[in-house]
Parts: sequence; structure tokens; C-alpha cells
Amino acid sequence: MKPPEFDQDYLLSTLLTLLGIHSPTGYTDPIVRGVCQMLQDLNVEFELTRRGAIRATLKGKRGSPDRAVVTHLDTIGAMVKEVKDNGRLALVPVGTWSARFAEGGRVSIFTDDQIYRGQVLPLKASGHTYNHDIDTQPVGWGNVEVRVDEIAFNKQDLIDLGINVGDFVGFDSATEEFPNGFICARHLDNKAGASAVLAAAKYMVDNDIELPVDLHLLFTISEEVGSGASAVLHGDVAEMITVDNGTTAPGQTSEEFGVTIAMADSTGPFDYHLTHHLIHLCQSNDIQFTRDIFRYYQCDSASALEAGNDIRTALLTFGVDGSHGYERTNMDSLLSIAKLIVVYATQRPLYASQRGALSTLEDFPETRDTDVDGIRFIPPNPIQQVPEKLGDEQGAQADAHSQDAPPSNAAE
Repeated sequence: MKPPEFDQDYLLSTLLTLLGIHSPTGYTDPIVRGVCQMLQDLNVEFELTRRGAIRATLKGKRGSPDRAVVTHLDTIGAMVKEVKDNGRLALVPVGTWSARFAEGGRVSIFTDDQIYRGQVLPLKASGHTYNHDIDTQPVGWGNVEVRVDEIAFNKQDLIDLGINVGDFVGFDSATEEFPNGFICARHLDNKAGASAVLAAAKYMVDNDIELPVDLHLLFTISEEVGSGASAVLHGDVAEMITVDNGTTAPGQTSEEFGVTIAMADSTGPFDYHLTHHLIHLCQSNDIQFTRDIFRYYQCDSASALEAGNDIRTALLTFGVDGSHGYERTNMDSLLSIAKLIVVYATQRPLYASQRGALSTLEDFPETRDTDVDGIRFIPPNPIQQVPEKLGDEQGAQADAHSQDAPPSNAAE
């Protein structure tokens, strides 16, 4: 079956545009407006929450139970902690990241009336002055400061410029792209994920793909501080997939190519059935994938569950090397994410019979189990999913009887 041909130029140009917009958590209005304009250009309907999270909708043949794909627009950044007597600015981080990666960063300082430029430097920044002390000074937010590129040599000069405690500081992405598909930049977490979701939306719109149920595209604005998708959902959503970065590092299996499917993050496992459904979709549509677990990571899905939403959740990631630092990913991974979103969106809901918040035992799925004597066996059809490949005329209408095949008594 011919794989979908995504507009790679659109994905890349969208990513470069988003990387050019500062959006530390708490200062996301500019990027919200930018993404809303992109959705308008695609003729995709959307609405905003009070604080600016976006809920876009691709209409399906049925409105309930519907599904959602969520990604976040906010990034790590900083705020002014102190206007210092030496004419520089002390910082506190927005989000969880090390000052090690802030050092040297070019930044914008967003005051009440102006935007100033500057650079983050260690307190001992001159090799000609401090010699070997530069290499022995501690790493931490108390050991860096912003040199503002204005005539400001004392505290009063900064005050006269209108700089105050609490002003947001956005770090430039410093983007580089390469012919082999690699992209190096700050804030690929999660502007790369948002770009992949928008590329998937464009493909579905351009090809008039009929969806079995409504698909909501959610763009949140506070994932980096933990609240994420806790407010933008509504009660009809039965399944939600988060798109975010995976971590390529020793002890991890995430890759910068293909899709990395997270089995669990720091809050616990993701939904068994939805996660394995995505694995089956990758297998049946020739999408390269791997599995991983993230120990120091909490995504939008976890925030949604903590807010009390009873939904099936999963996490799809694109591999990022150096996450929350000097990041790198590859276009191959972003295109794989976009393809999997389209394949997933064209399938019927995983357990469509569970239309309400509460259902019967007959509607509840079965999984593998073991008896009290420890003899492993498979109860009848634990996860009977028969996903179609993208492009199959029946893609949006999976066999309604696929979950009702005769039981198997074969021992494992």
C-alpha cells in the first residue's frame, strides 16, 4: 500500500516559524495567535480557552465518543528574579532545566512596554580576568546573569529602561537544519511535535479524508509547569494521544528516526490497550517504531488524568538528543509521527461500544492473564485489533466484528 505523501516543506517551514516565536510558559499569547492563523489557513475550526489553549476540530462521521491528539506550545525559559546593582539581571527558570544550558544563550526580555535583547553569562565570564576560576565556578541559576544590550551599568539604568522583577525571558532557538534531515535547536520540545500535528492535519484536509469520529487537535500552553491538558478537554473524549519529545540517551531506547511509543512516564503506565493499538498500527503500516519508558518526565496525558478525566491515554514521541538543552531531532521522526496520527485518525475508536463514561462488563476489554498455579494462558482474544493500512477504502470502518472472533485456548 502506497504510504502517504506528506508536505515535508510545510512541516519544516511550520517548525522554523514556531521556533522563531518565543513562548516560555506564561508568555504564550504570540505563539497561540500564530498557530490559530495556521489553523485558519487550513480551514480547520478551533476555539480557545480563557487562558489561550487551543481546541481545533476535524469533523468525523460521528461526534461521540471522540478522540484527541494533544501537544504543547509552551517551552522552558526564565523570568527576572532581581534587577542587580551591577546593571545585570538575575534569573529563575520557567520549567525544569539546568542553568548549564542557559549559559551563552541569546535572549529577549519582555517588559511591560518594550522588548530588549541580551545574553546569559556566568558570573565569572572573562577568561582574561578570572583565569582558571571560570572552570571551577558552580553551575546553577544563582551563578548566571543577563547582560542587557543597552546602556545600563547599574540598577537605576535598568529601572529607567522599564525592566522589572517578573519580566519574562525567552531564549533564542539558534536553529540549524541539515540536508540529512537533522534539525538542531532549542525548544524542539515541543514545537517539533506541534509541527508534526499540523502537518498531519494538512494532509487530512488536503486529501478530504473522512474520519469515523471527530478528532480534536489540542494545543496546550502550560505543560512545562505540569498543568498541560487539564483544562482543554471535554467529556466526550474517550481516547487521547499526546505528541511530545522522547529522550535519546544511555539507558533509553528512543531514536531520532521513526516513532518512539512511551509505555510509561514518571506518573505510571499509559493505557495498555491504546498503547498496543498504536504498536499494531505501526506494524501494519510499515512505520518504524521503538518502545521506551521515561522516569523523569510528565506529559499532557498525565495532567489530564490527574485532573480527573477518565480517558485512555498514550504518548507518541519523536527522539530528541539533549532534551531541555541543546536539542536535536530528525525530520524522519517527525514525518513518522505525522503518518501515525493520520493512520490512527482513520480507524474507528478502539472500543467504540464504550460510548458513555460508564459501561457494562460486556463492553470492557479482556487482556492476558495467569491462573493461580502460574500456568500462562491466553483468555479469549485479549486484544483483537485488525487495523487497516492508510488508503484502504475500509480504513475508516474497521470490521465491527473484529472483537468477536471465536476464543483461543492455545497455551503460550
